[in-house]
Formats: sequence, C-alpha cells, structure tokens
Amino acid sequence: MSLEDNKAIVRRFIHEGVIGGNLALIDELTSPECINHSAVPEARIGTEGLKRVVGFSRAAMPDQRWENEMLVAEGDLVVIHGIREATWQAESFRGVATSKGKPVSVELVHIFRVQNGKIVEHWAVRDDLAMMKQLGAL
Repeated sequence: MSLEDNKAIVRRFIHEGVIGGNLALIDELTSPECINHSAVPEARIGTEGLKRVVGFSRAAMPDQRWENEMLVAEGDLVVIHGIREATWQAESFRGVATSKGKPVSVELVHIFRVQNGKIVEHWAVRDDLAMMKQLGAL
C-alpha cells in the first residue's frame, strides 16, 4: 500500500469512525489483533477494545470536530495532529467527576501503524491536564 493509501485509512478511521460514530468501520480498518497502546489494559488489544474507547469518546463528546489537522506518513506509520473541540457530556473522566455541558478544546497527536491496509497499532498523546482543567475537575 502507498503512503497515500495509508493516510486515507487513517482519515477514514478518524473522520468516519471516531467523529462520525461509525463503529462498524473499525472492523473494516483495523486488524483483529490491533494494539492500542494508549488504552487502559482491558481495552488495549483487539477491535472490541478499540470500539469501547471510541464509543466512550463519542458518548463523552458527541459533537466533536477536529481543527488544524496535519497528516504525515512515512513507511508504515501515519501521524495525525489536530485540536479536538467538543461539548463534554460525560459525568467523569478517568474516575474524576467533571462538569457536563462544558466546551473543551484538546490538542492531540495520534500515531497509527498500518500494514496490508489495516491499522495494527495505535499510540496517542493528548493534553488531558488541559482538558481536566477545562472540565473543572482540577
């Protein structure tokens, strides 16, 4: 697969899967043994764990959108950087009570490894501290 093919897979995953809420797309775009290095241990391996993480993201921020998106690919890696903006709808984050209905803006970097047209690994760097402050949790 070309670098452009790999970038297209990641774009679809983010825009149609995460932002659009199409969880069935995860089965199409990820390997059943996909490793999400950024998830809690019980959701780290496989498509079901990935669906759980994306499902929480969608429930907590159903109106999420990405701004200032940058997408770079080299070899089998695709890196996407952006700012996710949304209205927070969850009552907690990582076990800490939060205020529902607050706007949040969080800078994100996601790294995907793509092999044979499927996402096989994922890493994420988020500014959770800034998000917790915006949610009144700190």
